[in-house]
Amino acid sequence: KDGAATWSDSFVLSDERGSMVRGKPIVLNDGNYLLPMYHETGNDREKMGSDTTSYFLRFDPATQKWTPTNRIHSPLGNLQAQVVQLTDKHLVCFMRRGGGYGPDSSGYIQRAESHDGGFNWSDASDTEFKNPNSAVDVEKLQNGHIALVYNDHMYERTPLTIAISTDQAQTFPHRRNIGGGDNTFAYPYMIQVSDGRILVLYTTNARTTIMLAEFPESAILKE
Repeated sequence: KDGAATWSDSFVLSDERGSMVRGKPIVLNDGNYLLPMYHETGNDREKMGSDTTSYFLRFDPATQKWTPTNRIHSPLGNLQAQVVQLTDKHLVCFMRRGGGYGPDSSGYIQRAESHDGGFNWSDASDTEFKNPNSAVDVEKLQNGHIALVYNDHMYERTPLTIAISTDQAQTFPHRRNIGGGDNTFAYPYMIQVSDGRILVLYTTNARTTIMLAEFPESAILKE
C-alpha cells in the first residue's frame, strides 16, 4: 500500500502438495487479483505427469477471500501459466507444456482462454510456438499490444525470442531473438516500465547467471 516500502506478514494461500507459483499476479479490470498457480504431478524428475495442470487463485478485495478456478487440462499436462486480460470478459494465458525434456518434435506452448472475466477456463491447446518444456512469460503493453517471451525450439532452451501481437493475441508476426547461440536461456520474467521500456530477466550459463535485457517495443516491431 506504500509503494513496496513496507510489507504485511506472510500468509498461506495453499497447502496442497505439488501446488506452486511462478508467474506474476495481475489486477483485473474489476479490481480483483488473479494469481497464476500450477499443480505438478509425477515421480520422475525428467518427466512431468500428464495430469499436471495450471489454475488461478482469485482475490476479491471486498470479501478478502481467495478462490481457486477450475484446473486447465491438456494431453501432456501444462504448468506455469502467464495471463493477460484483453477485455473485461476475455482473458488468455500461455503455458509451458508438460512431458519430458528429451528431443521432441511435438512440443508447443499451450494456450487457454476465459470468456467470463477469468472465473472459468477452457482446456489448453497447442499454439504455433515451439516449447522445450520451459517457462514463458506474457505482458500486456501500455498500448494494448501483447508481448510473449519464449524459447523458439522444440527441445533446447535457446534461442530466447520475443514475439509481439498487435491484434489482441490473434497473431504474432513481429519476432526477434534476444538470446541465442551455444547456451541456455530460461525462466524469463517480463515487465514494461512507466517510460515504455520492456525489461526481461532470465537465467543463463546453466542457471548460474541472471541476465537483464532492456529494449523499446520498436526494436521488435522493426523485425
